[in-house]
Amino acid sequence: MDNILLEYLKARKKTWFLSTLFLCVFIIVFALYNLPFEPVIYAALLCLSLGLIFTAFDFMAFRKKHITLNELLKAINISIAGLPEPVALMEKDYQRLIGALHKDKARLISEYDSEASNMIQYYTIWAHQIKTPIAAMRLLLQTEQREDNSELSLELFKIEQYVDMVLQYLRINSGSKDFVIKHYNLDELTKKAVRKYAKQFIGKKIKLDFKPLHCEVLTDEKWLIFVIGQILSNALKYTNQGQISIYMDEWQPKTLVIKDTGIGILQEDLPRIFEYGYTGYNGRINQSSTGIGLYLSKQILTKLSHTISVESTENQGTTVRIGLDTLDMNIK
Repeated sequence: MDNILLEYLKARKKTWFLSTLFLCVFIIVFALYNLPFEPVIYAALLCLSLGLIFTAFDFMAFRKKHITLNELLKAINISIAGLPEPVALMEKDYQRLIGALHKDKARLISEYDSEASNMIQYYTIWAHQIKTPIAAMRLLLQTEQREDNSELSLELFKIEQYVDMVLQYLRINSGSKDFVIKHYNLDELTKKAVRKYAKQFIGKKIKLDFKPLHCEVLTDEKWLIFVIGQILSNALKYTNQGQISIYMDEWQPKTLVIKDTGIGILQEDLPRIFEYGYTGYNGRINQSSTGIGLYLSKQILTKLSHTISVESTENQGTTVRIGLDTLDMNIK
């Protein structure tokens, strides 16, 4: 209220200044002609009373318009039809200017949405089409026995993972509602994710310590497997010896833990690991890091109303906790 009153007084300061100036002129003229001041004082008090009444009504109109404009601000992206009726030429000019800007903004948004939709469609088609030559290459590797088959298979697997990441990124950022929420056995989902990385475990001679989870969760199978796969991929990428453990947290309900004995994450990097494109110190050393995996995982888990947290100590390992105990689904 005080701020509105102060702004009102600022807006009307010229009127008050002019009124005061006129009053001073009258006083000076009456003084020069030695006229009695009683009529001047009486007229001044009368004008002041009328001015205060007028000011009160004018302030209420000013306040109402201010409130209307603030409420309209919340819906300005949809329409500007609720603008107050202009009462002066300047207000009409401003409203025409706002209308032109709003129309141009709507045009730009429409063009952007169209271009973004075309781009998403193109890359989605590309990601699906690229799977055909990948499948053909895998078939050739299986039929032709060569010394470097295992290395080629590993690189081909990485390509498949990157293509899959592109698809998931397009879906999660295009408002996709490709969710099938059901009750699933967490042991089965986790084992499906682990099987995809079996060759990597064997190739790097990393031990897998998998403890039975005995847990049922309400989630989406495909998306949760993708997230677990991303966590395992990171664990394998940054673990050169030791083991990766998968188990349920004893102290937190329905919390899946994936722990590795890798190189860990610097403490200054931890607060930013879920940011889009952030790779951190280890990511800059490992040139294959994209900074997309954990970002996608966080976005997916948020939409599934799950949580994720990371603890890490440099040169000792990283522990990832995925909370699956929430039921307030946030799919948009």
